[in-house]
Amino acid sequence: MNRADFTMLIRQRLCVTFFVVASLTAANATAQGEWITLIDGTEGIENFTLLGDANWTAEMASIRATRGSGASWLVSKQSYDNFEIRVEFWASHDANSGIYLRCQNPERITDRDCYEANIFDQRPEANYGTGGIVHVAPVSQPLPKAGDRWNIYRIVMEGDHLIVEFNNEQTVDVRDDKLVSGPVALQWARGEIRFRKVQIREL
Repeated sequence: MNRADFTMLIRQRLCVTFFVVASLTAANATAQGEWITLIDGTEGIENFTLLGDANWTAEMASIRATRGSGASWLVSKQSYDNFEIRVEFWASHDANSGIYLRCQNPERITDRDCYEANIFDQRPEANYGTGGIVHVAPVSQPLPKAGDRWNIYRIVMEGDHLIVEFNNEQTVDVRDDKLVSGPVALQWARGEIRFRKVQIREL
């Protein structure tokens, strides 16, 4: 084989390798789903239906609520079954909030009809406070705290496998098949809550 033929063979093999890698990457992206941004700074409230009368406003580089006559939610207009969600939020030390998942009735949100990844440092039953899934998965000691700082929730719902990470520390890894699909909802119930970035991808 002369030098020209050898060079041509190497180029052909490189092209085939590139094609295979690109195809696998595209297939993986399709299988995993692309990240969809629901909230980005002050943008995105139109992706939700408002339930309750909290004073959700686009300010302080976030979607923010500080008062209302009772618990209120931003309910996603789309339902999800298997997904990963990433939420950047700021909560006051006295905040009562949560990320509600696979909600069964978008017009009536409860912690029995949704999985709730709690944001509630002062919850009387502390094991189901910040970092836990209410009624499903308590948090072990030491109990995480969210108050007066920015935090990140990463939550995976894949079949009956539920995983919660709070500020890069896993707080929940549990099996539960009670709820399989539904919208997500962001809660205000007390104090101040700000959502700076909310992204979701289907699995």
